[in-house]
Amino acid sequence: MSQHPSGPYRTLHATPTAGSLPRRDTREATRGPFTPLAADLAIQPAQQAPELAKRYELLARLGVPTVANDDFDELARDMAEKAGFLYGFVNLFLEEQTFVGLHQPPADSGYVIVGRTMSRDHGWCPEVMARRKALPLHDVHASPRFSGNAVVDAVGIRSYFGAPLIHDSGTVLGTVCVIDPEKRPLAEARRLRDIVINASAQVMDHIAPAPTR
Repeated sequence: MSQHPSGPYRTLHATPTAGSLPRRDTREATRGPFTPLAADLAIQPAQQAPELAKRYELLARLGVPTVANDDFDELARDMAEKAGFLYGFVNLFLEEQTFVGLHQPPADSGYVIVGRTMSRDHGWCPEVMARRKALPLHDVHASPRFSGNAVVDAVGIRSYFGAPLIHDSGTVLGTVCVIDPEKRPLAEARRLRDIVINASAQVMDHIAPAPTR
């Protein structure tokens, strides 16, 4: 895997955002329009409000931090390194997607440096939240359903593997995921999917150890 690509990743890295992933207006003018996933369109604000309130109540009861956390950063790093991906996230779905755990390349690597938040309708984690099971995308361009995405355009991502964080109460708190600017062979999809599934179990064990869940 090239560590210093000459493509759009370096260009985007020159103007990183401090608090969030690049928004749609930072994309190249030649890019096509972002088409939200069907799952995004199905989740209306009226439905989100009670789900978000329930999520906040549970996180508060469990004492889970909703800001950057060293333990979650370590879990994100471990997951990304096991998968061989550049980026790893422990992501809580609050008013925005909030990366309480984050692993990414060094600031001088030439890759895009991301912040700790992102719009709730960007990326593939909204799909994971809706389906409540892992989503393995060895090549996001293999399906038109997943190819049109703001993260593809802004960060140049080609592969995504994510899994939900589901409490025993049935509440989905968020996701864990890894992303990378290079696609992966289809033959590796099961192994990579299992890595994020195992990471989600580790995060839930950290959030709510089995005896008290």
